Amino acid sequence: MRHGVRTLVMAGTAVLTLVTGCAERDGTPGAQPDPVTTTGVAGTTPAPAVPAVQGIGASPKPSRTPTRRPSRRPPTETVLPPAPKPAPTNCTGPKYVGTAASRTDVKAALEAAAGKTYWPVSAPQIKIPVNLVKAVAWQESGWQSNVVSCDGGIGLMQVMAPTAAFINQRFSKSYDVNVYTDNAILGANYLAWLVKYFGDTYFAGNYDLTTQDPDNPVLLDAVIAAYNVGPGNVDVNNQLVIPNRQYVNNVEALMTNCVCLSY
Repeated sequence: MRHGVRTLVMAGTAVLTLVTGCAERDGTPGAQPDPVTTTGVAGTTPAPAVPAVQGIGASPKPSRTPTRRPSRRPPTETVLPPAPKPAPTNCTGPKYVGTAASRTDVKAALEAAAGKTYWPVSAPQIKIPVNLVKAVAWQESGWQSNVVSCDGGIGLMQVMAPTAAFINQRFSKSYDVNVYTDNAILGANYLAWLVKYFGDTYFAGNYDLTTQDPDNPVLLDAVIAAYNVGPGNVDVNNQLVIPNRQYVNNVEALMTNCVCLSY
């Protein structure tokens, strides 16, 4: 899936936020959902505005040519969100709705979202690293809870309405994409869905997000890439491809070098 507000890694920990096209997917319920325990995080103090910069950033790099490809198995999640739509040509910038949550409250919301077990019945071992959730939120919005991109990405995780509907339907939930605590949960829950989809389909049920391989796609690469462009653009013709390597590299760098980790 493509999101609207992007933060690019520049010179280690410095960042620039820009607006690009957004597209995500909707879907219908698949198998019986796993229950998810909900926790809330309150916050009222507004965060300082982080201005968006239009048109800054390198073009995405093409995927590397892998020396080996993971073999594909039939996916256990058979209902996928629809493919992303092209970004509108008249996308000029984001808008800000309401008062932004403070960085302290955003941090608490992201940590609470990362702390959930989203597959307690079928895959309780799936855990979403808190630094992954924080990095995606920084990449997507600069931790701005009240930003809405011109093509529909909403809030911290730049979740779009079809993606929120897909997650709510799949897990029998009613998270509100416009509430920043729910927005964080929707983004983390979607990451968990992607972990299960790609873990089952290409990694034989191994959900390890710590494996690294500079020459071949690993599960973390697939999950981050699919969060940005949709699973159908990563699982292509029965092969695992990473079409947005620059985005993946940005998020993976932010997982260890983001200034947001010090908040």
